Amino acid sequence: MVPRTRRYSEGMSDGATRGSNRVLAGVRRIPATLTMVTLILAVGVVWQGLWRPFEDTDLFEVVAYGLPAFEAGRWWTPVTGTFFVNAPWVYLFTIAGFVGMAYLEFRRGSRVALAYYWVGQLFAIFGTALLLWGFSQLPWAWAQEQAAALDVGASGGTMACIAAAVGLLRSPWRVRAWLVLLGFVFIAMLFWGTLADLEHLLAVLLVLFVDRSLRIQRTTIREQRLIAFIAVLVLGAIQIITILVPTDGPFGPTEPASGGFVDFAIDTVVILIVANGLRRGRRWTWVVAVILATINVVFGFIVLAAIIIASEAQVEGTIDGETELALASGFLWLLMLVYLIWVRRAFRARRKSRIGRQPAPGIEDVKRMLHADGGGTLSWMTTWEGNSYARTTDGIVAYQRRTGVALALADPLGPQRSRAASVREFIHDAEQAGLVPCFFSADEATRAAVPGTWRSLVVADDTIVDLPGLEFTGKRWNSVRSSLNRAGREDMTFRMTRLKDESWGVQQQLRAISEMWVGDKGLPEMGFTLGTLVEAEDPEVRLALALAPNGDVDGFLSWLPVYGPGGSGEDGGSGESRVRGWTLDLMRRREGGFAPVMEFLIGSSAKLFSEEGAEIMSLSGAPLAHDYPPDAGMIAALSDKLADALEPVYGFRSLHRFKEKFHPRYETMYLLFRDESDLTRIGGALTRAFLPDATLRQFAGAGLELVRGDRD
Repeated sequence: MVPRTRRYSEGMSDGATRGSNRVLAGVRRIPATLTMVTLILAVGVVWQGLWRPFEDTDLFEVVAYGLPAFEAGRWWTPVTGTFFVNAPWVYLFTIAGFVGMAYLEFRRGSRVALAYYWVGQLFAIFGTALLLWGFSQLPWAWAQEQAAALDVGASGGTMACIAAAVGLLRSPWRVRAWLVLLGFVFIAMLFWGTLADLEHLLAVLLVLFVDRSLRIQRTTIREQRLIAFIAVLVLGAIQIITILVPTDGPFGPTEPASGGFVDFAIDTVVILIVANGLRRGRRWTWVVAVILATINVVFGFIVLAAIIIASEAQVEGTIDGETELALASGFLWLLMLVYLIWVRRAFRARRKSRIGRQPAPGIEDVKRMLHADGGGTLSWMTTWEGNSYARTTDGIVAYQRRTGVALALADPLGPQRSRAASVREFIHDAEQAGLVPCFFSADEATRAAVPGTWRSLVVADDTIVDLPGLEFTGKRWNSVRSSLNRAGREDMTFRMTRLKDESWGVQQQLRAISEMWVGDKGLPEMGFTLGTLVEAEDPEVRLALALAPNGDVDGFLSWLPVYGPGGSGEDGGSGESRVRGWTLDLMRRREGGFAPVMEFLIGSSAKLFSEEGAEIMSLSGAPLAHDYPPDAGMIAALSDKLADALEPVYGFRSLHRFKEKFHPRYETMYLLFRDESDLTRIGGALTRAFLPDATLRQFAGAGLELVRGDRD
């Protein structure tokens, strides 16, 4: 047997080798980017630009590009100027800017990356010179100043590559990245407006026009709100910038704004509140944002008219501020106002917005739908307390509203043909209400029904035992058969019953066993997809008891019905639906009782269900215990680490290994969500859904248990 430490070190060595091979393979795919970076650094060494400002040398005017260079006939400068950097500290940003080219080359090849780089670089240089030549003919001080300036650097090409790389991102990250990039180049242009800023703007706009990868008109309600959210934050950032630092853009120079800290703090808080309300689709914040935009636009027009009628100096004396800042802010708020009016339908959410068609269904409606159309192995859990219900055209979606998340439990109820429609309606209504929609423990059919841009994450494997013809024969059933035989020798009794049908004494024993189990965990009983004795009181839920010869309960299970359409009911009478199977919920055992009591209870239940004609028995899913394929990557690694941490408290993996004794088949359960930016809020919602009554002290105690378990 190989020692464990040796296996571990060999695994670490293999992992490091694979990581090194992946890095080398990635480096081999970006030769053009590496060549450009190497040339720039080599030029910096030869002409000493890495440690002293190159713009102060005599060579600068010979190699730098710009309108003066072209007027003097130095047409080689767009090439020579590309490989120089004007100051040592700028090298950090220059080299970092090649990340976009590296990504573009990695995805689309060296030829495409070089084409984007050089076309973007040359267009930015010549386009800037042409624009400044035209604008400098006007009495515009900024244009005349920049027309006389020279520049060096590769930033026009790198910005074009960054824009092209953004176009390769998947939705919705592509739209978000475009907004950030456009916000950056426009703000830099409006408030600083250097030669390089204009080059960056032209390079990005060129790629935007050529690639046409920004399609805002096709965005979802969520993205429309996010665009407004980002825009308001950008306007807030502009306010902070102009308060703290001087600017000098096309509108002219500005000095740091006057005003006390209290005014600044109030403005910042108002902007943050409005931005957050727009993110959540609140109607009142849309109204406030429209009013703010209108005021700023009107003020900008008034300032512009006053400058035309009087003079800029008189206007600045009257308003006690910078006219340039008022004009720039007015222009940006005008864009914001147009956008808010364009997507006004995205901002209809109210604090108490309801999801689904009204009147909202109740538990009895849910049970009637389950009886009529059947459901999955977790569908009965939708009848538990704590769930809310959204009525769709032909179905019902059970969900919990937690920390701004509409957390749908399992799959939509109703006919199979209405599954996709119910999914779409629930997502639409949740987003309209300003909530984050997601589905927890959904099956493959629901996964296929969500929008194609949604993500999925495996959360568990449903363990299904097929009951027709089930026999505990053969070597593979040795452990279960041994438990049943031992139970017979020790006079253990199996009884399938219902909680309310048992005597007061038996019920008290069940509660005592359950409370002892909860007390050992340090956290209260989990909810959401894990029931308690309260849920076991439902007359349609069955209870499997293991009784010792003296009448004590050594262990018990609760079984939830799984309805299927058509056939006869459990009592043999005709009905719209039938119980086609049972799902395991509670598993509790008495300390010091019959050792293999769980194998005995599950095995005996399976035999009884099979004799009754049931088709399946679900042992339910063990969270964080999925067997991932070899190429699962980061998701598998994160899930495994989380499972290791929680194992000392809840033993999910131990439970998963126990269920393997019954040789089930597996059906994957998914968490379905819009994209990775929702995961933080969904994680908080799941925590509160599973542990709605846990206190901070209990969480802290569980944390200590995790630490102790890790040391063990």
